[in-house]
Order: sequence, then C-alpha cells, then structure tokens
Amino acid sequence: MSVIVQKYGGSSVADLERLGRVADRVASTRREGHEVVVVVSAMGKTTDQLLALAREVSSEAPRRELDMLLSVGERTTMALVAIALHARGLDAISFTGSQSGIITNDRHFDARIIEVRPFRIEDELSRGRVVIVAGYQGMSYRREITTLGRGGSDTTAVALAAALAAERCEIYSDVDGVYTADPRVVPGARHLPELGHPELQEMAEAGARVLNAEAVEFARRQRIAIYARKTGDRHPGARETVVREGAPREASGVRAVVGDAQVAWLRGPGGALEALLQAADGAQVPLRELHTDGRSFAALVPLARVSDWPRARGLFAACGVSADEALGLVSVVGDGLTREGNVVASVLAGARAVGGGVEALWTSPFRVSALVPRAYLDPVTRWLHARWCEAPAPA
Repeated sequence: MSVIVQKYGGSSVADLERLGRVADRVASTRREGHEVVVVVSAMGKTTDQLLALAREVSSEAPRRELDMLLSVGERTTMALVAIALHARGLDAISFTGSQSGIITNDRHFDARIIEVRPFRIEDELSRGRVVIVAGYQGMSYRREITTLGRGGSDTTAVALAAALAAERCEIYSDVDGVYTADPRVVPGARHLPELGHPELQEMAEAGARVLNAEAVEFARRQRIAIYARKTGDRHPGARETVVREGAPREASGVRAVVGDAQVAWLRGPGGALEALLQAADGAQVPLRELHTDGRSFAALVPLARVSDWPRARGLFAACGVSADEALGLVSVVGDGLTREGNVVASVLAGARAVGGGVEALWTSPFRVSALVPRAYLDPVTRWLHARWCEAPAPA
C-alpha cells in the first residue's frame, strides 16, 4: 500500500468548517486504499497571534520560550483533525514533531532538520491508522522543542515523505499551484503545470511565497515529487503544479519573475564585518549576497526569516552598519540565465524604464536579482514579466 503525505496550510484549516473539509479529503484518500500521513499548520493567524502575545509580555522574548509557545498552534490543529477523522469513522492518531522522530539542530526559531526517525509513524500506519503530524516543529538532539521557521510545515511534509519513501507529497493551500509571478502583482501571470526543483528553489530563495526553500531542497536531494494544489479543488482535472525531476523547460530559459519587499540592505566599512557576523550569528539573522572588497561590505537580510528585526537592527547599528529598508528585490528565475547577457540587460532596462534604478545586482545560472527602490518593485516586476513571460516589452 502506497504512502501519501498531505500538508495543509493555515488557511486550509482556518476554522472548523474548513478543517472539516480537510478531514473529508483525508478520509477520501484513505478510502482509496492509500496509507496517509497528514501534516498540518496552525489554524489561520494563530502563529502571528501567539507572537503578538509574546511581544506584549516582552520585546526580547527568549527564543527557546518562543518555540515552546508557537508549537502550541500546530498541536491544536493536529488534535482537532484527528478528532474530526474519528467522527468520520476513521482511526487516526496525532503526533507532535518530536513524537514523529523529527530531529533538528539546537537552533531555536529557525532550526534545520538533521534526521527523521519515523518509527512510531510506521507502526501506526501498519495498524491501519491515519497519522496526523504537527508541522513546523521538531526536537533538537538536546531534547528541546524547536521550530523550523516560516513555512516550516512544508519542510516537515517533504522530510517525512522522504523518510517514509512516500509515493508523493501533496501541498495544499489557498492557491492552485505555482505561477510565473504573484498574480496579485501581475494579473497576467501564467499557471505553471510542471516545474523543476532547481527553479522552484530559486523562486523560494528569491522571496516567492509558494513553498519553503528548505522543503524544496529536501525534495530535490531525495527526488520527491511535490504536488501543489488548492485545498477546495477536488474535481477531476483541477489545476495543480507538479514539481519533479525532468520537468520541461521554457525555450527562453526564464520561468518566473519574483518580487520581495521584505528585505534590508546592510552596508558598512570593511573593519566592521567581523562584528557584524558575530552580531548576526548571536541574533540568528541570516545574511545573503554578502560581498566585500576589503574597504567596505554589503549584505542582504531576508526579513521574513528574522524573528526580532528591531533588536537586530539595533545590534547592527552598534557595529557601525547601516540598514536600508526602502529597497525591494526583483529576480528573474530560470535555467542558463547567464549564458547570454540579455537577461541581465533586461533587468537594468526594466528598472530604468519605470524610473527606478538598480542599487545592486547579482547573477547565477538560475537567477538574476537586483535591488530596486521599493516603490518601483511591482512596476519592475510587471515590466520583466511582460518581457520574458508574455510578449516582449516595447523598446
């Protein structure tokens, strides 16, 4: 009997009515003859509400206590889904991340999975039960509760799919897959029925809110196929995006254009670099695109992955490092983008055409990214999408 892992995001279980529909879908999959493992997020905005409570108590809550607090959200959902399945005549059992055998490093609030030991899950599946797992959390090798950062339930699902040798991993949310751009920013964005792991990972790293980048990395390493679907679409032929090896590629090499408004651009003298690295490590702030010429340095901070940015910004300022939060990151994602200079040239042309400009630019075979004034981020994204994913923009 094949194993299917299904992950349901917070919007899919935002209230009891939606949670009931999720239980119906899980029950239907089980009755089709599959062994089912369900990974759930916290209901709706529960995680944000718990964070807000913590900040009302203290502006500098210890990360360990934040993990203890935030893990409650997913635990609530897992128990309710198990209860709902029992009410539908199915035998189900819920597990926390630690009970599921998800072992992480000892970094709180942004832990990484280092091993999965799904022995209890396998035992319960063999007894014919549906297993419900709290996403976004695990247990460190020091036996501490840890959380995996924003989007961590995706990582939980893919890691379990790999450990259980699942037939596939289904990711359910309020959208029907991946698009060539955020449809809220680019109304003409096209749905992508198939996508390769490298392109999706680059999209996630560039700030696309489709799937967690670490989850895609897990899937790529373990060759796990991901099916991104909309929770409410149950009819045959419903749209989805399948992420797998060997997905067809566009002739131009470009697959999508991604904009991210949640970034900060750090700059400082070369002598402050070591102090910055120590402060970033202490505050658990990830740094990307770090470069230096010895006299000065610059680095990018993805703010969505920072638990307490005001505190971190203060630490950086004490090191003599400035933080510019008035910029946005626009990225053209695809394959073989640096073989010719036309993609890079189009990013510069797009920023110039809408009246912005480029503060910094980076290239790789899979992505060309540029920092532009935040006010121009959406117009530049639309211009580049028209150039590469629709019809060429006028000269």
